[in-house]
Amino acid sequence: MSTLQQAPAKYPDLMPLRNTHLKCPLTKLCRCWFNQTALLCSTRFIRSIRSIRSIRSIRSIRSIITQPAVVNMSAHHFETLATDHLFKAPLVQVLKIKAVISAMVCGLLLVSGCTGLPVTTVVATASPVAALVALYTVQADGQRAVLRAITRQTTLPSSCPSVVWAGGSQQLMAVRALPANVPARGQAPYDSKAALFDVLTCEATWPAGVNSAQVAGQTLAAPKADIQRIVVIADTGCRMNGSENAFQDCNDPVAWPFAQVAQSAALTKPDLVIHIGDMHYRESPCPPGNAGCAGSPWGYGFDAWQADFFAPAKPLLAAAPWVFVRGNHEICARAGQGWFRFADTLAWQAERSCNDPANDNDADFSNPYAVNITADTQFIVFDSAKASGKPYSEKDAAFVKYKANLQLSDALSALKPHNFFMSHHPLLAVASGKKAQDPLPGGTVGLQSVFKTNHPLRLFAPQIDVAMHGHIHVFEALAFKSAHPTSLVLGNSGSANDGNLPTRLPAGFEAYPGAVVEDYVATTAYGFATLDRQTGEPGQWLMTAFNVQGTPLFKCAITGSKSKCTKAGVAP
Repeated sequence: MSTLQQAPAKYPDLMPLRNTHLKCPLTKLCRCWFNQTALLCSTRFIRSIRSIRSIRSIRSIRSIITQPAVVNMSAHHFETLATDHLFKAPLVQVLKIKAVISAMVCGLLLVSGCTGLPVTTVVATASPVAALVALYTVQADGQRAVLRAITRQTTLPSSCPSVVWAGGSQQLMAVRALPANVPARGQAPYDSKAALFDVLTCEATWPAGVNSAQVAGQTLAAPKADIQRIVVIADTGCRMNGSENAFQDCNDPVAWPFAQVAQSAALTKPDLVIHIGDMHYRESPCPPGNAGCAGSPWGYGFDAWQADFFAPAKPLLAAAPWVFVRGNHEICARAGQGWFRFADTLAWQAERSCNDPANDNDADFSNPYAVNITADTQFIVFDSAKASGKPYSEKDAAFVKYKANLQLSDALSALKPHNFFMSHHPLLAVASGKKAQDPLPGGTVGLQSVFKTNHPLRLFAPQIDVAMHGHIHVFEALAFKSAHPTSLVLGNSGSANDGNLPTRLPAGFEAYPGAVVEDYVATTAYGFATLDRQTGEPGQWLMTAFNVQGTPLFKCAITGSKSKCTKAGVAP
């Protein structure tokens, strides 16, 4: 039984989608039974017809039919799909005869002139306002931005809401990813069960010159061409991990304060929000008798994503466009399926969906891209999700991938004089030792082993002024006596914080050979940070670190690659 046929048990406002037919004179003949092996008959079908060419099994056709984004499909493509692929073994042996016949009849009717007519369904749905779960903007490369909506109104083909752009023009959002119940991947050491995505993900590209958009009564401001204030967060989810026996009190807003962090950060009225990775942490079931996390969803389906990210982040999602940086919790073996449905900037593709472990060697790595901030400044997004804590050899597949992406990143950094480099894993950082007075270098050794091949001393290209990261669950800011860029670690936004850090470092402490720390502040308190562009010389920013309630803790004046931090209330 399909996800949509199971909907009444979970969502009384939805009736099962059993019959979909074209509203045309031959409507009684055109019926596509919607189940796990039937084709979806509609004027809107599979976004990437190229992936159909590789169908060789019932599993792959189910993946393509129930997963990909849906767009208008020509009658010719539908006929080609039906005639060229459906009757290749072993599909005939497993597809129900009624599904095959229905698909062929629908294809013929589409060819004969029923395309472009509205599709009706025998379905009762919630109103668009009630069905809308999340609405937000994903800031992509350059100044490209994508408006994205997640809805429980999952009947097809007209389930995506319409967006009304400022000025009055209206557009039906396109389907990005269909509802699906993805089989468990079953990869140790992660707890595994099927990932149920009982929502529809929709999107539309922001047109140039539009200053706002409205969807189902909610209004979002357009991305700004000239950014003044940026909110930065990372490592926000509530840790539930059986292999580590680590269970945060997700039901306690003090022990897991991300909702308050998001609320406080939204009140700063940012122009942009950056999440530097690790959005999803609820990987294992809460142990019996643990009141702190009792009743929490777990796994990699939408219920855990909703609890861990979309519900608590709602006010901040509405405040400004978001840049998402992928963390190790979003690798394919973990929450990668949700990452590609909800956060990735590129079009959804079955082969890069993390649904099939055979594709992980590609899907676990993404090319870097740059987000324009000002005329002379850009932020480079680098996917380090799969980075290892051990050095790579040059023959390692990951080394080859990261080396190629570093080359691309270096080329991007040459386009503007001032660059912020963002990866989840830090290269220059301080980690807690067994005692607070015994800090350790906290850079990710695997990335260092790659980056030093291009930049033996600095690790970064010369145009990189600031490196921003998460991964270590603390806030810290480091500046160096050498030419290394300022390094900011901002992983203190909700997930259980790490260890104890010293208030000052031993004299001569090196975060990496030759990187002697000159200025350093740190805290294990939960919170977030803002970056405010300063008037005057290019490359000047003021970073403020806040606690959960929005009280300033530190202020750091950044000029180029150098920074100086002081406690809040004291001029930096």
